[in-house]
Order: sequence, then C-alpha cells, then structure tokens
Amino acid sequence: MTKTSKITYLLISTVFFIIFDIFFSGIIINSARFKIPENPLLDLIYVQNTGAAFNILENSKIFLIGFSVFAIAGILYYGIKNIHRYSVFTIYWISMLIAGIFCNLYERIIFGFVRDFFKLNFVNFPVFNISDIFINIGVFAIVVIIIKNNYITKKQ
Repeated sequence: MTKTSKITYLLISTVFFIIFDIFFSGIIINSARFKIPENPLLDLIYVQNTGAAFNILENSKIFLIGFSVFAIAGILYYGIKNIHRYSVFTIYWISMLIAGIFCNLYERIIFGFVRDFFKLNFVNFPVFNISDIFINIGVFAIVVIIIKNNYITKKQ
C-alpha cells in the first residue's frame, strides 16, 4: 500500500469508529432509560462522568479537553509521519484508539461530561462506555504489536 492509501485508510477507519460509537451510544443510552431485566453479567445504567478513567481528575474539564486534543494530535502526527512502517492491521488499532479519544472529547465538549453506561456485575469495576472500550483495546493492541516487533527485531 502507498503512504496516501494508508493515510486514507486511517482516516476512513477513524470516521467509521466515530460514527459507530456515537450511533450505538445513543441507542444504548436511550435503552438504559427503560428497565432492563437484571442479569449477572452486565447492566445498562446512565452515569455522567466528569472525570477520566476511574473518575480521576473529576471536574477537570478544561485539562481533560486539552489532554485529549494533545493526545489525538500527537498520535496523528507520529502515526502519519511513520505510516509507511505500519501494517494495515496496526493502522486499524491506531484508528480505534483515536476514535475512542475523540468521542470522549466530543461528549466532554458537547455535554460537559462523558456518558458512561456499561456496568459489570461480576466484578467491582467503574461504569464505562464504547469509547473507553475502543481506547483500551487500541492501547492493548498497539502495546502487543510494539512488544512483538521489538522481540522479532532482537531475534534477528
């Protein structure tokens, strides 16, 4: 793939994840208004989170907005600068990470908080949303790719 086609893929994938997140978050939040039968795995509830992960930096809206913009800009700059070295697989995970950060940023700007709605019943864990899932999966996948690539490089 050419550099231009990889950048196009990055942008299209990111837009896809953003649309997916915003669309399904709206559906889930509207569903959470109704009583859903209790189950041992997952509840849909509505929580307005003014902080970041695990409610750290609660009511630090301006800082979190700035940090998110900085993170997106940094990932895009580094990603596009080095995109010739990335596989399509890696670009996919980078776009998922960017979309997750962007959607949390979007909600923080539009609503003044992030809307969380997934509550795990089998473990004591904070309520989270689709963006949080995208961020965590994206970070995890990128870390695995970095470790794998460093391991392969050292073996050669």
